[in-house]
Amino acid sequence: MNKKLLFLASALVILLGSSFNHADNVFNVIVIDAGHGGNDPGCNGGGSKEKQVTLSIALKLGKMIEDSLKDVKVIYTRKSDKFIELSERGNIANKNNADLFISIHCNANDNKEAAGTETYLMGLHKSENNLAVSKRENNVILLEKDYKTNEAYEGFDPNSPAGHIILTLMQNAYIAQSAKFASNVEGEFKTNTSLKSRGVKQAGFLVLWKTAMPGVLIETGFLTNASDRKTLSKDSGQMVIAKAIFNALKKYKKGK
Repeated sequence: MNKKLLFLASALVILLGSSFNHADNVFNVIVIDAGHGGNDPGCNGGGSKEKQVTLSIALKLGKMIEDSLKDVKVIYTRKSDKFIELSERGNIANKNNADLFISIHCNANDNKEAAGTETYLMGLHKSENNLAVSKRENNVILLEKDYKTNEAYEGFDPNSPAGHIILTLMQNAYIAQSAKFASNVEGEFKTNTSLKSRGVKQAGFLVLWKTAMPGVLIETGFLTNASDRKTLSKDSGQMVIAKAIFNALKKYKKGK
């Protein structure tokens, strides 16, 4: 992608995102996506597998919503250890006319000192680290046998930086709402958990690419960091994380 096209893409994202009216955040359907699953374990650390941690947090979060927000329908992309294609995760949200999409993940880094939470919305990469995270998550499509011929991906190349930038254009209409919810999530992590908040970030994620609603991808901590892993691997720690996301959701629903 040349610099002129990149500039135009950035301008379009900013223009459409800033003009979107989000006076209220009334919603009836939420889709919770537990990252990875089945033959895709995600990242690992100290015996903990991302696919298991994300599923546990997703189910806990869903139950909190079902128990306390009776007017909201919860739909899960998976409720067991099964592999769901990235394109299908977004399709599930679109087919059910979801009002919010939350994809839950765990992070990893060769630097074992790296720790904390990050909440992503679709946007242009602001750093090489953001690009690295999106590449790691998007590389799941390499496990899909026919990803090169799957029309849903429109020829996306997981090894191309330009391809990851193009992904950002699909979510521009919902950027303001997504950013608000993401900010709530990181605020709750910072205030009500022992995890370090690394803030709200932007990057191109396939799982968010074609979702026709506000959506975020939450990296709940680093399985490669001993302290984060201690929280992520325990039921009590997972409950704290789910509660933080739930509190952020309630604030978002009230337009805060």
